[in-house]
Amino acid sequence: MAEHHPEILIVDDEVNVRRVLGAMLRREGFEVREAADGEAAMELLSEGRPDAVITDLRMPRLDGMGLLRRLLAQHADLPVIIITAHGTVDTAVEALKAGAFDYIIKPFEQDEMRAVVRKAVNHRALARRDARPLVLDASAGWGAKLGMIGDGPEMRAVYEIIEKVAASPTTVLITGESGTGKELVAKALHRHGDRAQSPFIKINCAAIPKDLMESELFGYERGAFTGAVSSKPGRFELANGGTLFLDEIGEIPVEMQVKLLRVLQEGEFERVGGLQSIHVDVRLVAATNRDLEAEVASGAFREDLYYRLNVVRVTMPALRARPADIPLLVAHFVEKFNQRLGKSIDGVEDGAVAALKAYAWPGNIRELENVMERTILFAEDTRLRLEDLPAEIRRTLGAGPGAAAGADGTGAAPGAGGAALAAPLLSIEEMARAGAAGGMKQIVRDATVRLERDLIVRALEETGGNVTHAAKKLGISRKSLQTKMKELGLREAE
Repeated sequence: MAEHHPEILIVDDEVNVRRVLGAMLRREGFEVREAADGEAAMELLSEGRPDAVITDLRMPRLDGMGLLRRLLAQHADLPVIIITAHGTVDTAVEALKAGAFDYIIKPFEQDEMRAVVRKAVNHRALARRDARPLVLDASAGWGAKLGMIGDGPEMRAVYEIIEKVAASPTTVLITGESGTGKELVAKALHRHGDRAQSPFIKINCAAIPKDLMESELFGYERGAFTGAVSSKPGRFELANGGTLFLDEIGEIPVEMQVKLLRVLQEGEFERVGGLQSIHVDVRLVAATNRDLEAEVASGAFREDLYYRLNVVRVTMPALRARPADIPLLVAHFVEKFNQRLGKSIDGVEDGAVAALKAYAWPGNIRELENVMERTILFAEDTRLRLEDLPAEIRRTLGAGPGAAAGADGTGAAPGAGGAALAAPLLSIEEMARAGAAGGMKQIVRDATVRLERDLIVRALEETGGNVTHAAKKLGISRKSLQTKMKELGLREAE
């Protein structure tokens, strides 16, 4: 399989700028496309989406701000880097407040450009994992006006907290597994509060190198470090009067946590290399999929910062904890991908819905969205059937206590050398019976074995039995995977 190289779209009416910038990025291993203005860039985007866009502000036909607005409307998760001259820095700052990822001042330093582009590409890769905003008609349930889907008690509890605290300046900590929609809560808090007309600035802490975190949050003064050819505001300044959303807050280095705590307590900070204190009025919303209490206990996260963040807590439920909401989500994704893919799916058969509700969804709503897109893309009928779903989801139906049935009804997992797939997680009643026999530790050991086996078989299926590629998908070495396969009786799959 060919290695994927991130693609950058350069938009500038100056040929020399495109040539120099393109040559530099190609040397760094990026694929590069070029456009002379915003209109030409939009035409290229119709042929495929890059991982980041670098655009000049002043261009004929469609300028940089016009291009930014179109991109935000059509591709909200696409990072846009603005190139600007000294005289238009104020415009660039306005572009940041409008949603641009970052800006670079001409003449730019190559090191700074490389750092910003890599940061944008990392941000894009992480954004692809994030659940996209879910929109529902006003008649569709409690979450409609908040831009969320779900009408069960788990989500109603989330909606009630949002409605109570949206208008306050109180700090909110959003917790939950990846893919549960934590960013949706942050946006709902902003849109339905007193700061709705002010900036909503997001920063993914996992995408920022540790040595750049301080300048990213607080900005820097000219000459603060090599490449700092002019002063630049940080995210706190850009969010002044509005909301700052710190996603993956658990990734912030310990040494930065002290400075973040000071801003939260006193509302002031200094730029890197600066002496003057800057005062801001920012409503902070943070999110994490980590167990911050455990991080505090291990010394990886400051206790005082944790308590300062955890003033109001919103816990997003995993999708497996709210199966009654899955039909609503499925209906939404059918409508969404009918439009995007030019399909005409008009319903989902009961068997398919039952399988979707029975599946554990380790990737939560993000995984469901990806499954629905793939299923709708390849569906040949106007109704989605059980057989249209991926094998791992079909196996959730008709599984006995020993092993889940494969697509052919034999209990074998296709593409993995006929190896039997472990049974799904036990019900509460089954756990109680197992506990009486072997105790809680045995239940945990058995569940771990089942989960490991299931993940390995699925990875082998998706890679056609290629152990090297499967190991890469699982994030472990080939040797470790081979050892685990031997332990689980899956060596014949190789």
